[in-house]
Amino acid sequence: MLNRRIVMAGAAALGLVAVSLPAVAQDWKARYPELVFAVVPAENASGVMDRWAPFVRYLEREIGTKVTIRVAQDYAAVIEGQRAGQIHIGYHGPASYARARMTGAQIEPFAMDVNADGSKGYYSVFYVKADSPYQKIEDLKGKRLGLVDPNSASGNNIPRYALDKMGIKPQEFFSNVINTGSHENAIIALGQGTVDVATNWWNSEADSNLTRMATKNMAKVSDFRIIFRSDLIVNSPYTYLSNMPQDLKDRIRNAWLQASVKDKEAFDRLSDGKNMPFEIVTHEAYLPIIEVNQFVDRLRRQGS
Repeated sequence: MLNRRIVMAGAAALGLVAVSLPAVAQDWKARYPELVFAVVPAENASGVMDRWAPFVRYLEREIGTKVTIRVAQDYAAVIEGQRAGQIHIGYHGPASYARARMTGAQIEPFAMDVNADGSKGYYSVFYVKADSPYQKIEDLKGKRLGLVDPNSASGNNIPRYALDKMGIKPQEFFSNVINTGSHENAIIALGQGTVDVATNWWNSEADSNLTRMATKNMAKVSDFRIIFRSDLIVNSPYTYLSNMPQDLKDRIRNAWLQASVKDKEAFDRLSDGKNMPFEIVTHEAYLPIIEVNQFVDRLRRQGS
C-alpha cells in the first residue's frame, strides 16, 4: 500500500489538489450558513408568512442550511436586495424580474408556477364594483385608477401597455392614478371607494387574488366585476444569485421541483391547492416582459 504522504506529494508535484465531495459541500455551507429568501408583497405580511412558513421548513431540510424568509415592503426591495447579493433566493413578478435583470442584478430564474390547468401564465384585469355603471374602460374618464406597484406586471406595466393601445394616457384620462402597493390593497381600495377601478392578477374564475382574499374573508367575489382582461402574461419566476456554487443552486432548484412530492402539504399551501408542480424556466421566457418594461419606461420619460 502506498504511503499517503507519497501520494499527496505526487499530487502536489503534478499541480493537483485532491478535494473530496463532502469537502465541497462543507465549503459552501461554511460560506452560506443562512439563505435569505424574499417574496414580493402579493398579500399582507402575515398572510405571506402563514403561506410560506411550512415551505421554508421544507427547504431547510432539503438544502441542508437555514433559510430565512423576508416579506419585502415592495417589489423594488427584492430587486435591490438581489442586486446587492443580500437576497439569495427571490420570488419576483415577471416585470420585477425583468427590471432586476435590466438594472444589472446577477440572477437566474430556475422555476416557475404552473396553474391548475397546466398553463404557465396569468392575466391582468381591471375590476370595478359589481353595482357600478361602468362596462368598459372608456366609461371611466375622470375617475380614479388604482394600480398596484410600479414594478408589478399585472398591476402596473401590462395595464399601462393596454391603456396605451386604447389611446388612453392615464394621467390625462383619469382624475387620479394611485399606486396601492399590493394586489390586496388594490382590491381593498376599490371596495372602500378610494378608487373607481383597480388592476389585479387573475388566473381563472376559480383562482385569482380576489378568490384567495375571499378564502381569507377579506373580500367577496360577488362585490366586483371584470371589465377588461389582458393577453396572457408568463408566470412569475423564482430566482437565485448567479454566483452561488453550482451544487447549492442544484439543491435549491431540485427542492423546488420535487416539493409537490416530498412535502405536498407545504406545496399546496402556497396556492391554496390550486397549482400544479413547479417547472423549470429560463430567462428567454421573460424577453417579452423586458420589452413591455422598456415601453413603460418610455411612457414615464414622456410624462404619461
